[in-house]
Amino acid sequence: MPSRVIAYIAAVVALAVAVFAVWTNQAGIGNAASRLGLPVRVPTADRSPEPARASPTESSLDMATQPAPPLLTPTPVDVTAQGFLSWAMLDRQTGTITGSANFATATNSTESMIKAWISADYLRRLGTTQPLQSRLNELTRMIRDSDDDAAEDIYNVGGRDAVVRRMISICELTETSIFNGWWSRTQVSARDAVRLGGCVADGRAAGAKWTPWLLGEMRQVRGEGRFGIIDALPPTVTAQTAIKNGWTIVGSQWHLNCLAIVDRYVLAVLTRYQSSLGISDGAGLCRDITAKLQPAG
Repeated sequence: MPSRVIAYIAAVVALAVAVFAVWTNQAGIGNAASRLGLPVRVPTADRSPEPARASPTESSLDMATQPAPPLLTPTPVDVTAQGFLSWAMLDRQTGTITGSANFATATNSTESMIKAWISADYLRRLGTTQPLQSRLNELTRMIRDSDDDAAEDIYNVGGRDAVVRRMISICELTETSIFNGWWSRTQVSARDAVRLGGCVADGRAAGAKWTPWLLGEMRQVRGEGRFGIIDALPPTVTAQTAIKNGWTIVGSQWHLNCLAIVDRYVLAVLTRYQSSLGISDGAGLCRDITAKLQPAG
């Protein structure tokens, strides 16, 4: 037989075997092809990638990094007061101050509210010097228990009126005036009161070393001085809220003020009213204003 014919026949046979192998594989009959010594192609599952999905950990992280809505919202407040009332709120992120129509024009005596500054001023001026524990205990009594004797002592150490002059300068107060030799009678507007609170919160008042300590003491105010703004806040917030209130009968009137560093805000409420109404009247105004500044829901 001619060689060309033999080659042709061999080619036809090879082609037939290949077609047979493909047919048997697609039909799922791979054994015959295997017995003929041909490779068997096993079909594989579809491995196309699934749409990307965030893992629970990633989802939790995304939620955790979303900024929480502010607790307070600047808004007009309608309350009824039986006497003098002025209030202001400072947004520490933007520097914006909002409040009652008279928040920059009317003043009240600070009373014990200024003790936050008296303590801060003493601590800042220490520099790197570590005070005696007995002195720190005195400052604790001044803030937590509103101890007047402790405040008078530190006021004297700081130079009396010089203490208030430094407050006006460092905290950039514009409506505050000194009452010679009498820290509690220092006159302050609601706008200056929140500026003072912002000065304590940002470290200018007590300095970097002592600001955390002072804010910690203000979060632990106790006894009769724990009232007002703090009463309108959720329990989850109160532990982180630094406050310093002031309350005294001057003549026949209560001079009662509330100051609090709440979240990103500083809120101050100044009141003056007949002493026959009691502390609860002014404390209630502080509480009610704070409640109205919280978004509904």
